[in-house]
Amino acid sequence: MAGRTIQGGDGDGGVDGIRTFPFPVELSVGGVGMQVGPMGAGHTWHAEAPLERVHRIDFHVVMLFDGAPVRHMIDFAEYEAAAGELLWIRPGQVHRFSPTSGYRGTVLTMQPGFLPRATVEATGLYRYDLPPLLHPDEAQLTALRAALAQLQREYEDNTTLPLSLHTAVLRHSLTAFLLRLAHLAASSAEAARRQSDTTFTLFRDAVEKDFATNHSVSAYADALGYSRRTLVRAVRAATGQTPKGFIDKRVVLEAKRLLAHTDLPIGRVGAAIGFPDAANFSKFFQQHTELTLAAFRAELR
Repeated sequence: MAGRTIQGGDGDGGVDGIRTFPFPVELSVGGVGMQVGPMGAGHTWHAEAPLERVHRIDFHVVMLFDGAPVRHMIDFAEYEAAAGELLWIRPGQVHRFSPTSGYRGTVLTMQPGFLPRATVEATGLYRYDLPPLLHPDEAQLTALRAALAQLQREYEDNTTLPLSLHTAVLRHSLTAFLLRLAHLAASSAEAARRQSDTTFTLFRDAVEKDFATNHSVSAYADALGYSRRTLVRAVRAATGQTPKGFIDKRVVLEAKRLLAHTDLPIGRVGAAIGFPDAANFSKFFQQHTELTLAAFRAELR
């Protein structure tokens, strides 16, 4: 990244073999516990830490993007960040830069302990449950850019105030920016939760309507207009199950109802819930109940 080179110390390897690099206090203006400046080519935390390799840092990173979309891996999930979007990487998270992407925008790094505990709690600095990729609307983006620009001006002006006052001003400016960022992150998480609830509700209703003829997760995803991955996330968040597990559970329930409350031959029970081949139905039922069809029916008679 252009501007001051942000580098780390002698990072060490964790038990998983992924190196962790510390915040480079000695390279920040005035030795304070934060840095802010433009992104660009040639950035590294440490000479031995190529950014396109998986690594871990022990400080916060916030990147506000200006250029073309870039792909960035955080905790082994890939995120694509476009102009006007932000990535918030927290201490201890594993990440990797894309070797082919041009990173453009502003990057903020902050050492844990730079802000007081009350501010840390108010800004959700360690809310690892919040999404790292943030999509502010136009008004939110304008306010974030203004707060970040003010913070950068204060950071670079280290001559008009004594160091103690300079640091205090930085903490206040940083807090103002992070409070806005935290509100955006919390709002994004709530919106994602509501969307997940809606997605699951639509999926649940579709399964209830079509489970007798449709056992395909992909078919449900296509019919509802979601990607398979989105459907998996929503169903798992709501039930702890995969979509396939949810479908199978509903099919098994209907099989049990028909076996217990009707005298339909086993082959017709299977056909009624989407198994035209009796052998496949028998195998499916035993796999999910550890009982044969005949044994289950006999148990209830």
